[in-house]
Amino acid sequence: MLWGGAFAEPSDADLRALQDSISFDKRFYKQDIIGSIAYARAIAATGILTPDESTVIESGLRQVLGEFESGAFELKDGDEDIHTAVERRLTELVGAVGGKLHTGRSRNDQVATDFRLWVLDAMSQVDAGLANLQTALIEKADQHVEMLMPGYTHLQPAQPITAGHWLMSFFWMVSRDRDRLSDAARRAAVSPLGSGALAGTPFDVDRALLAAELGFQSYTENSLDGVSDRDFVAEFLFALALIGTHLSRLAEDIIIYSNPLFGYITLNDRYSTGSSIMPQKRNADPMELARGKTGRLIGNLTGLLVVLKGLPSTYDKDLQEDKEAVFDSVDNMLLLLPVVTAIITTLHLNPDKMKAALGGDMLATDLADYLVRKGLPFRQAHHISGQAVRLAASRGVEITSLTYDDFRGLSDLFTEDVMAVFDFAASVAKRKAVGGTAPEAVRQQITNAQKWLSEHQSVQPVQLK
Repeated sequence: MLWGGAFAEPSDADLRALQDSISFDKRFYKQDIIGSIAYARAIAATGILTPDESTVIESGLRQVLGEFESGAFELKDGDEDIHTAVERRLTELVGAVGGKLHTGRSRNDQVATDFRLWVLDAMSQVDAGLANLQTALIEKADQHVEMLMPGYTHLQPAQPITAGHWLMSFFWMVSRDRDRLSDAARRAAVSPLGSGALAGTPFDVDRALLAAELGFQSYTENSLDGVSDRDFVAEFLFALALIGTHLSRLAEDIIIYSNPLFGYITLNDRYSTGSSIMPQKRNADPMELARGKTGRLIGNLTGLLVVLKGLPSTYDKDLQEDKEAVFDSVDNMLLLLPVVTAIITTLHLNPDKMKAALGGDMLATDLADYLVRKGLPFRQAHHISGQAVRLAASRGVEITSLTYDDFRGLSDLFTEDVMAVFDFAASVAKRKAVGGTAPEAVRQQITNAQKWLSEHQSVQPVQLK
């Protein structure tokens, strides 16, 4: 054990079962070992280790890493966490000199370092998955730039849009997610190593060089904060929860639009499921799971914030609760992203169904815009267009079935060219301002998105130099 000299009795088995974290923090083995290699080099530079001792320890640590990666590493009773396990095995391999590695270091700054390294690697994996989803959205949108479909607000038919425009809306959500990850990664890439248990190290360790050795961008300025800061964990969980929220919104659209009552899209057989009793069923189960798992992601974030809000300063054992939430959120996100991406890639859009769902009343705003172009203030134009909708409804028809004389009865600003308003493609084509649904605007949007993808700096994991 790394402690216990002052204790007359060993820890009770029930206490060990409660507090030992090796069952989950063993996922840090790589980060713990590369952090230890860098630390060995740093204390060698102070003279605590001789060059030969440093070489022996580094060689031993690399052997331990090899055992983990090959599956040969054996956990033993007494390995309460990954730090204990690595140091125990190192000492078995290199002898008593392995005990020098922990000089001036605490598990408090060690675990904070390990976790930051792990989170940065996880951020990189999530970011790569999001990039693949963005590529799929662009490719699918590019195929359907001119395909008309209903647009909705409040899930009520609103105005005609294009399928390409609908798909691209999710690209920009994901772009914000990736920006958020990049920003959070900048704050995560700060080394706490050298903070000791809470008061700093008494040895002349070059923390700047140590941070650079591990690939961090900087180091913490206060040892009390350094060992207890878990902002980077909360930010990562928030980013994952918001990514999940965006995936859930996409999932909801796909669930609705794939319902036969809509029929706008059809899921590929490989990414939909059936029923154990109803042969005709085609369920969008992966999208329902995306929707459901988002609640789990939000719960993990909320749980951590509740843990953090009651802590006194420096390190507290409560912080052991930060890891499983992150592991769970990352694992579920890395399960979701490939499937959601594949669903977009294989998604079949049904233009006839979309076109059939375009109701004439969805052009009521275009009718008001027609009057605006004739010089009428929009509020008055809106009122007259509403009167046309009411007149049509009283006859059980849409406004497209009203006659020219009907429109003249509502306003003498209407002329025979009013009937040209009722053209869905023309309605969409007018909305060509940046960000609009007109095909030419969507094509420009796709070009901008491709440029964004090519210029965006992906999150990179830190690596031992």
